Amino acid sequence: MKILVTAGIIGLGHMGQLHMLNAMRVDGVEVVAGADKSEKNRKYAERFHVKTYDDYSKLIDAEELDAVIISLPNFLKKEGVFYAAEKGLDIFLDKPISRNLAEAQEMVGKVEKENVRMMVGVNYRYFPCVQKLKNRVDNGEIGDTLIATSELVLNGPISHAVVPVPVPEWWLSKDLAGGGALLDLGYHLIDLLSWLLGDFDVTYSILENKMHLSVEDAGTIVLKSKSCDATGIVNVGWFSKSIFPDFNFRINMHGTVGFDSTDRYIPADARINAVKEGALNLIRRVAGRKLSYLSYTYYYSSFYKIMDLFFDALKSGAEFPISLEKQLDVMRIIDSAYRLNKISLDKHSDIVQMIDSEYHLNEVK
Repeated sequence: MKILVTAGIIGLGHMGQLHMLNAMRVDGVEVVAGADKSEKNRKYAERFHVKTYDDYSKLIDAEELDAVIISLPNFLKKEGVFYAAEKGLDIFLDKPISRNLAEAQEMVGKVEKENVRMMVGVNYRYFPCVQKLKNRVDNGEIGDTLIATSELVLNGPISHAVVPVPVPEWWLSKDLAGGGALLDLGYHLIDLLSWLLGDFDVTYSILENKMHLSVEDAGTIVLKSKSCDATGIVNVGWFSKSIFPDFNFRINMHGTVGFDSTDRYIPADARINAVKEGALNLIRRVAGRKLSYLSYTYYYSSFYKIMDLFFDALKSGAEFPISLEKQLDVMRIIDSAYRLNKISLDKHSDIVQMIDSEYHLNEVK
């Protein structure tokens, strides 16, 4: 196999490991090295004959690379993107693009200045159920969408007790993470609604701390389309202690012709689907055909798909299917939702104080 792109992995945690394995399966791509502060994470990569470094700057300076996959905590993303861009490397970046809109604008400005390319890994676009829904929307099969609801409620950083995972401190810091469930999960939903229906503005935002964290663990925002009559609703939460393959995600579209939902297209039984896809891959292997990577998990196949699209665009010189302009718009909406929520909380506090003052004034009388 001819090597067309050489890549490095910056950050070898759970997502970085997944990206590494997917990139290694893409034709014409060689993963030459990875970097992580954790010795445990480096040893995992070395099991696959990937050279490792304890600092990504050492990796970038030492290796001949065309691109890097950045899977760093939110507070380190800007620094990593800047360093890679200055070295002339194209970049695949985990979502969210950044902690806030201002930081995202700096990062996009940097890659444009250095004349390198960057794509954000919004893999939910490539769920099979989402792809089927988008085809029906684009074909006009549900008419003009007037209401679109989206939901994503998961564990967040607090794992189920049956499968305990340590919680990195940065996840629960507003300064380091940038936000909670809205930034983490809402990023995907806002990207999907914008991709399906066009640009939105925020008209309502309520974010909650059901578990008394320093960042929001639940929230609802309401969006209004800039170009049509569509209203979008985003519901997110970190409070559900579920275990994969249970996955509380859906998009519902209510149009002038009909209704559709991603729920219509997911496997009725995830375990039966896994067995079926495993058997199909065995047949593909015997027949010498390309395997359908991670299809047995249904949702995780999207991680391979988006990695394949990234490297395919690098090899062919084509445009990325995910624009940075759209990712900046996602951050604009998220920033607006945080501001609107704060205004609502401030107004609520003022009303409570007014009622309290009135109550005490009446008591005095």
